[in-house]
Amino acid sequence: MNLEETKVKARSIFKRVLWVLFIAFVLCTVTYYFYRTYTLSEGTRSGMLFKISKKGKVFKTYEGQIQLAGAALMNKQSIWEFSVVDATVYGEMQAMEGKNVRLHYKEVVHAFPWQGETNYLVYDAEEAK
Repeated sequence: MNLEETKVKARSIFKRVLWVLFIAFVLCTVTYYFYRTYTLSEGTRSGMLFKISKKGKVFKTYEGQIQLAGAALMNKQSIWEFSVVDATVYGEMQAMEGKNVRLHYKEVVHAFPWQGETNYLVYDAEEAK
Protein backbone atom coordinates (compact mmCIF):
# COMPACT_ATOMS: atom_id res chain seq x y z
CA MET A 1 0.00 0.00 0.00
CA ASN A 2 1.39 3.34 -0.93
CA LEU A 3 0.67 6.78 0.47
CA GLU A 4 -1.96 7.71 -2.17
CA GLU A 5 -4.06 4.59 -1.48
CA THR A 6 -3.93 5.33 2.24
CA LYS A 7 -5.09 8.92 1.65
CA VAL A 8 -7.99 7.75 -0.52
CA LYS A 9 -9.03 5.16 2.06
CA ALA A 10 -8.80 7.70 4.91
CA ARG A 11 -10.88 10.20 2.91
CA SER A 12 -13.51 7.52 2.28
CA ILE A 13 -13.72 6.60 5.95
CA PHE A 14 -13.91 10.29 6.92
CA LYS A 15 -16.83 10.86 4.50
CA ARG A 16 -18.71 7.88 5.94
CA VAL A 17 -18.18 9.15 9.48
CA LEU A 18 -19.48 12.60 8.48
CA TRP A 19 -22.56 11.06 6.87
CA VAL A 20 -23.28 8.94 9.95
CA LEU A 21 -22.90 11.99 12.21
CA PHE A 22 -25.17 14.07 9.95
CA ILE A 23 -27.89 11.40 9.91
CA ALA A 24 -27.62 10.98 13.70
CA PHE A 25 -27.94 14.74 14.14
CA VAL A 26 -31.04 14.91 11.94
CA LEU A 27 -32.68 11.97 13.75
CA CYS A 28 -31.93 13.45 17.17
CA THR A 29 -33.25 16.86 16.11
CA VAL A 30 -36.51 15.42 14.75
CA THR A 31 -36.99 13.24 17.84
CA TYR A 32 -36.35 16.21 20.15
CA TYR A 33 -38.83 18.38 18.24
CA PHE A 34 -41.58 15.75 18.44
CA TYR A 35 -40.86 15.17 22.14
CA ARG A 36 -41.15 18.89 22.97
CA THR A 37 -44.36 19.38 20.98
CA TYR A 38 -46.09 16.15 22.06
CA THR A 39 -49.62 16.94 23.26
CA LEU A 40 -50.28 15.66 26.79
CA SER A 41 -53.86 16.87 27.00
CA GLU A 42 -56.46 18.99 25.24
CA GLY A 43 -59.50 20.65 26.69
CA THR A 44 -61.26 23.81 27.76
CA ARG A 45 -61.11 26.01 30.81
CA SER A 46 -63.58 28.69 31.80
CA GLY A 47 -63.24 31.74 33.95
CA MET A 48 -62.87 35.49 34.00
CA LEU A 49 -60.09 36.81 31.80
CA PHE A 50 -58.26 39.45 33.81
CA LYS A 51 -54.89 39.67 32.10
CA ILE A 52 -53.67 39.35 28.52
CA SER A 53 -50.36 40.81 27.33
CA LYS A 54 -47.55 40.57 24.83
CA LYS A 55 -44.24 40.09 26.59
CA GLY A 56 -40.77 38.66 26.32
CA LYS A 57 -37.14 39.69 25.96
CA VAL A 58 -36.09 37.81 22.83
CA PHE A 59 -39.31 36.12 21.71
CA LYS A 60 -42.45 38.24 22.07
CA THR A 61 -45.23 35.90 23.14
CA TYR A 62 -48.84 36.38 24.21
CA GLU A 63 -49.46 35.50 27.85
CA GLY A 64 -52.64 35.62 29.90
CA GLN A 65 -54.37 34.66 33.13
CA ILE A 66 -57.92 33.76 34.05
CA GLN A 67 -59.59 33.31 37.39
CA LEU A 68 -61.15 29.87 37.13
CA ALA A 69 -64.93 29.61 37.29
CA GLY A 70 -66.29 28.58 40.67
CA ALA A 71 -63.43 30.12 42.67
CA ALA A 72 -64.70 32.57 45.26
CA LEU A 73 -61.35 34.12 46.13
CA MET A 74 -58.55 35.11 43.80
CA ASN A 75 -55.50 33.20 44.99
CA LYS A 76 -52.65 31.31 43.38
CA GLN A 77 -54.66 28.08 43.12
CA SER A 78 -57.60 29.73 41.33
CA ILE A 79 -55.50 31.51 38.69
CA TRP A 80 -54.63 29.69 35.48
CA GLU A 81 -51.75 31.01 33.37
CA PHE A 82 -51.57 30.27 29.66
CA SER A 83 -49.89 31.25 26.40
CA VAL A 84 -51.75 32.23 23.25
CA VAL A 85 -50.59 30.67 19.99
CA ASP A 86 -51.95 33.12 17.42
CA ALA A 87 -52.03 36.92 17.11
CA THR A 88 -55.66 36.87 15.91
CA VAL A 89 -56.77 34.95 19.01
CA TYR A 90 -54.79 37.44 21.09
CA GLY A 91 -56.70 40.30 19.44
CA GLU A 92 -60.04 38.61 20.14
CA MET A 93 -59.06 38.06 23.76
CA GLN A 94 -58.13 41.71 24.27
CA ALA A 95 -61.75 42.58 23.49
CA MET A 96 -62.95 39.98 26.05
CA GLU A 97 -60.77 41.16 28.95
CA GLY A 98 -62.83 41.40 32.15
CA LYS A 99 -65.46 38.98 30.82
CA ASN A 100 -66.13 35.29 31.32
CA VAL A 101 -64.43 33.24 28.62
CA ARG A 102 -64.00 29.63 27.56
CA LEU A 103 -60.50 28.83 26.34
CA HIS A 104 -59.60 25.86 24.15
CA TYR A 105 -56.06 24.71 24.81
CA LYS A 106 -53.56 21.93 24.42
CA GLU A 107 -50.87 21.07 26.92
CA VAL A 108 -47.47 20.15 25.49
CA VAL A 109 -44.56 18.42 27.21
CA HIS A 110 -42.39 21.51 27.09
CA ALA A 111 -43.15 24.52 24.90
CA PHE A 112 -40.40 26.11 22.84
CA PRO A 113 -39.47 29.67 23.90
CA TRP A 114 -41.18 31.18 20.84
CA GLN A 115 -44.46 29.41 21.72
CA GLY A 116 -44.83 30.96 25.16
CA GLU A 117 -43.79 30.85 28.78
CA THR A 118 -46.23 28.12 29.80
CA ASN A 119 -46.95 24.64 28.50
CA TYR A 120 -50.65 25.49 28.04
CA LEU A 121 -51.15 26.79 24.50
CA VAL A 122 -54.54 28.42 23.84
CA TYR A 123 -55.62 28.22 20.21
CA ASP A 124 -59.24 29.42 20.47
CA ALA A 125 -61.30 31.61 22.79
CA GLU A 126 -64.98 32.37 23.05
CA GLU A 127 -67.09 34.43 25.39
CA ALA A 128 -68.95 32.25 27.90
CA LYS A 129 -72.65 32.92 28.24
